[in-house]
Amino acid sequence: MTGRVVVIGLGNPLRGDDGVGPAVVESLRGRVPDDTVLAVGDGEPGRMLELWRDADTVVVVEALRVCPARPGALHTLTATEAARGTRGAASTHAMSLGESLALAEALDLLPRRVVVHGVEVAGMELGTGLSETVRAALPELIERAAASVRHACEGNCRRRAPGTARLL
Repeated sequence: MTGRVVVIGLGNPLRGDDGVGPAVVESLRGRVPDDTVLAVGDGEPGRMLELWRDADTVVVVEALRVCPARPGALHTLTATEAARGTRGAASTHAMSLGESLALAEALDLLPRRVVVHGVEVAGMELGTGLSETVRAALPELIERAAASVRHACEGNCRRRAPGTARLL
């Protein structure tokens, strides 16, 4: 185990609420340990697999469309739940998150722990800026992602042998 924690904000800030993942990553700067990898991604599976290579924990933040829609509703999913819920779904990414997770599992490249935090979107039309509904949910979404990083870091400390230190 490496103790490596990676946060990936998926989305495109030029497509309305699809920019919520990058917005969360930007808000986490200075709120999580310095060795936490903060990255923005477009969902391209090869880049995602490279980002989470050797990571113990990956936190993904993603815009979600759920039927029936409840814009602003927050969801926290495991890798299995995310793969089941998004496989074959329409996506602004090259492949859906579910397909990327399934690919990682097939290649035995799935991190030990994957947490997906998402918010249901109001719109993903061209243009910058989040909708008022998603903007209102943003503080709780940021806190959930930060809590996942804290939880992962606490777990890393418990797994280290007594007497070993790690600079954060």
